[in-house]
Amino acid sequence: MMVHLRLLGPVEIDTDDGRSLPLGSGRIRTVAAALMSEVNQPIPMNRLIDLAWESEPPARARGVVHNHVHRLRRLLAGHAEIATRGQGYALVADPCAVDAHRFHRLVVEARKAEPPEAATLLRQALDLWRGEALADVPGERARRTLGTGLSQARLAARQKLGEELLLLGRYGELVTEATAWIIEHPLHEELTALLMRALQASGRQAEALDHYHRARRHLSEELGIDPGPALSQAYLAVLSGDRGATPRVPARPSATGPRTAPGGNTATASDRGSRPAPPTGVDQLPPALGDFCGRAQELAALDRHLDREPRPACVVLAGGGGVGKTTLAVQWAHQLKERFPDGQLFADLRGFGRSPRSAGTVLSEFLSALGVPERKVPDSVQERAALYRAQLAGRRMLVLLDNAGTADQTRPLLPATPGSLAVVTSRRRLSGLIVRDGATLVTVGALTSGDALQLLGNALGRQRIEAEREPTLALVEQCDHLPLALRIAAARLMAHPEWPLACWTQRLADERHRLHELSTHDGDLAVEANLYLSYRVLSSGAARLFRILGLHPGPCVGVRHAAALAGRDVEFTRGHLAELCDAHLLQEQAEGHYVRSELVRLYAARLGAAEEPRSEQDLAVQRLLSYLVQPGPEHG
Repeated sequence: MMVHLRLLGPVEIDTDDGRSLPLGSGRIRTVAAALMSEVNQPIPMNRLIDLAWESEPPARARGVVHNHVHRLRRLLAGHAEIATRGQGYALVADPCAVDAHRFHRLVVEARKAEPPEAATLLRQALDLWRGEALADVPGERARRTLGTGLSQARLAARQKLGEELLLLGRYGELVTEATAWIIEHPLHEELTALLMRALQASGRQAEALDHYHRARRHLSEELGIDPGPALSQAYLAVLSGDRGATPRVPARPSATGPRTAPGGNTATASDRGSRPAPPTGVDQLPPALGDFCGRAQELAALDRHLDREPRPACVVLAGGGGVGKTTLAVQWAHQLKERFPDGQLFADLRGFGRSPRSAGTVLSEFLSALGVPERKVPDSVQERAALYRAQLAGRRMLVLLDNAGTADQTRPLLPATPGSLAVVTSRRRLSGLIVRDGATLVTVGALTSGDALQLLGNALGRQRIEAEREPTLALVEQCDHLPLALRIAAARLMAHPEWPLACWTQRLADERHRLHELSTHDGDLAVEANLYLSYRVLSSGAARLFRILGLHPGPCVGVRHAAALAGRDVEFTRGHLAELCDAHLLQEQAEGHYVRSELVRLYAARLGAAEEPRSEQDLAVQRLLSYLVQPGPEHG
């Protein structure tokens, strides 16, 4: 029997026969809403705890969440499954069972359809709503985190429906709908403009003008700005008094999309003469590397995402530490300056350091760069984010967010309207941005052999590497084609131009000292230090598995080998392997095996030797050997 999971209103779980499953009250609704929002996606325990408690969670928070999951499992038995995934849980169900998923699917279909069908599909999508999203979920943080995107999508769907009704000449229907919408969103200029045009076409000019002046007063009192182009154009059209003219649909959001006001309402971008423009020359991008080379495949993928319709508002560049994500992102951002003439913002979020930067701090800096006086920067993160998005609305700006640790750290910094673009780099895939925010993913891997040779040639001179071709190729392999390792090696060789490359490769050939050799006197400029940043944020179970895998001698590890080494069952181990893949410490192959670079293997072996008791290392090896000698199908 299929269940119906409802988020577009009070959180409810219904069955096909019309029964409503007794969900109860309190934090169990928060846990249920989180699992339903990201159906089939693993949600870490820490994220569930953060959503369930507004302030510092109690020591027993993990146990409370576990109990709620247990209750939900019993409630959903025979209808859907809640599976354990690593250090978290995933609700395994048909996505179409979630009303929010059906809503998004209908809206996407409507944007591809002709006006009559589009209006029908949008009606169906909006009819799924039964009030505010997650209306009965306790806690402002959970409702804001899980529901804001849904509410914004609902507003956009209403605007789209209004545009289709205007095109179809269904003016009376639009007047009824838009009048109700504007009561909820008095600062939304696009909706008011649609209502004015429908009233004009119906011969009700006085009412249209009354709505204009009411909206103008709201904008002045609440935001301190004048009406933007959409509302101003509608006003001029009404003043012209030409009822016979075909009403023109307001400009699409790419020109003047809705912006979020500090109070939670939305308004369109006003004309440049009606509000202060950002300071001339807002360009916070770091300088591009003069010897940047290669990355043709990744740059082509990024350009394809930028040119597609609809264009994603956010691109995530994910890859392991030292792989060159920031270098690539900065290079691409400089190439895009002409496409984003209103400026470029940059922030290093330090997501994997000991002191990650908060979204509130970065928002304050961005608002200052956009010309907002310090005294007008709100105190709360939510209000800062709203003001930030209002400043970006109607502008074409690029926002580069480097070294993001989590989706939640990044989400308040994303532009909310088309026209601007966020580029995010991270050691993780940030699946939350992809699933919930429509971001697209570009994976950044090691350099090709040709690009690695070009990097060394740029640093050491083509003549030097051509004269020692074989040692150069060996150096590229010993550095795992990793840009950070190659640049460190090049720096060492530049300091000793009299050294033959063969001398250096002989030093790196000793696995016991390779990581030490690939370091500089700057503590953070070392391969080992870079790998540590990825390792330190792993869950305890994934970190232990990573250390134990250091006992495995080869680059390829099967899930059953890993389970034998760790002494855990296969499914449990698979969850930790997935976490290591998300951190780009492993890479999953199509056939279910996992591969790692040689430098990662050496680092895991070093950690295992240092942190795992010798007795545990011996037991792990014995478990693996015992598994290998068992009769049965091929191991791995």
